[in-house]
Amino acid sequence: MAEFQWPWQYNFPPFFTIQPNKDTQAKQLEAWCLLVLSYCRHRRQYSLDVTDAQDSPLFHNQKIGRKLPLEAVYTVLEELRKKGNIEWTDPKKRNRCLIMWRTPEEWGKIIYQWVTSNGMNNTVCTTYELVNGDDTSNQEFHGMESWLLTRALQTLQIERKAELMGSEGVKFF
Repeated sequence: MAEFQWPWQYNFPPFFTIQPNKDTQAKQLEAWCLLVLSYCRHRRQYSLDVTDAQDSPLFHNQKIGRKLPLEAVYTVLEELRKKGNIEWTDPKKRNRCLIMWRTPEEWGKIIYQWVTSNGMNNTVCTTYELVNGDDTSNQEFHGMESWLLTRALQTLQIERKAELMGSEGVKFF
């Protein structure tokens, strides 16, 4: 796996303090949102434990000795929730969230493009072979977690491009 490329802001100490000016703060939060989604995408990470994340390189730049305070981490995650990129698995405690660096609709389109380009329309396959099979090893959706795969396939079912067959099968049209 290639090394993650940190944005320039990551080495700028004020980036780790939520700015009081609303315009500056809006740009800062946008940069944080892009960073979180890029980082999770690079690592193929679909969930985040807030306590662990605060000590991870994502929110803690040891090189400059700066760490985003927990309250600010929640501010960034709330911004991502508003945009539809995260969901809390425990909404009251907010200790853990699901990360969607692509929406289920986007994933559905990517999967369907692969199905069509491989002539798999009108065929049935298991969800396991779809995300873990040798045929998909070079696809971005390879290794996708089951909760997100199900949501992506549900979007295709709504569009009548697929039909879920229980929890482990899918037929593509």
